[in-house]
Amino acid sequence: MIFDAHCDALMKLWQDRSLSFRDGRSLHVTFSGMAEAGVKVQCFAIYIPETVPEEARFTAALEMADLFFTRLIDAFPAIKVVRTKRDIASLKEGEIGAMLTLEGCDAIGSNLIKLKTLLRLGVASVGLTWNFPNAVADGAWETRGAGLTAFGRQVIELLNETKRWVDVSHLSERAFWDVIEAARFPIASHSNAHRLCPHRRNLTDEQIGALIEKDGVIGITFVPYFLTDDKRGATVAHVLRHLDHICALGGERHVGFGSDFDGITQTVAGLASVRDYARLVDELHRHYSADQVKRFLFDNFYAHLPE
Repeated sequence: MIFDAHCDALMKLWQDRSLSFRDGRSLHVTFSGMAEAGVKVQCFAIYIPETVPEEARFTAALEMADLFFTRLIDAFPAIKVVRTKRDIASLKEGEIGAMLTLEGCDAIGSNLIKLKTLLRLGVASVGLTWNFPNAVADGAWETRGAGLTAFGRQVIELLNETKRWVDVSHLSERAFWDVIEAARFPIASHSNAHRLCPHRRNLTDEQIGALIEKDGVIGITFVPYFLTDDKRGATVAHVLRHLDHICALGGERHVGFGSDFDGITQTVAGLASVRDYARLVDELHRHYSADQVKRFLFDNFYAHLPE
């Protein structure tokens, strides 16, 4: 079984309503692909592209949530909405859990009611930024490098109260440390090890250690330039290097995968879509025990759900 903590299929379906979620060739994540790969839980992010005007972003978020229900849940009886451990445990053989997440709080502006609305629609995890600053915090690409705002701290309080994950992927380093201090349930849905690939989106050893100490979980992502700066591209071996590194820091029970499928144009050699998870699984079994592989692929993210 596989628990994938991040994909952007909703964005692609929103951008091109003609795409088929059953088996569309332009999608990395499809119903048939998930079924073939053995995905048990797939997180689907609401991500609003930067080109969307500020006043239209919340509407775009609602439209993506609507697509989640109409194009996935209603269209495929085998796909079930999940948010909690109980929801996932209740999945039957052959059923796939779909978890709604928010990537960046740009859609809510500085309005907590908008966030509450998305939580009521089932959003289980909230990423605070997408690289750039917003009313909540600074992102990883903002040179100012500020942390959480006063409104951002209100957002964290709400997520703590409602037992939702706070996703630190895309945050500035200062905002990361603010979240570690304030959030009860921090995760990094799709981030890799800075020590192995010094991209600003990756986590330093100190950050990885802090997430482990806070009982969080880190999703290794298949973004090639987060895996290696080798111009020849990334391979499955690079994915395993990042996994090995996080385990060496004490993260064996705090690491999983967040592919970022459909949010990337370049892919890892041999990991072109969700169907190719089998190649990663085979390689994992060559290097780790069956129990470890099960934890990496599913159990670690499942175990760290707040409820």
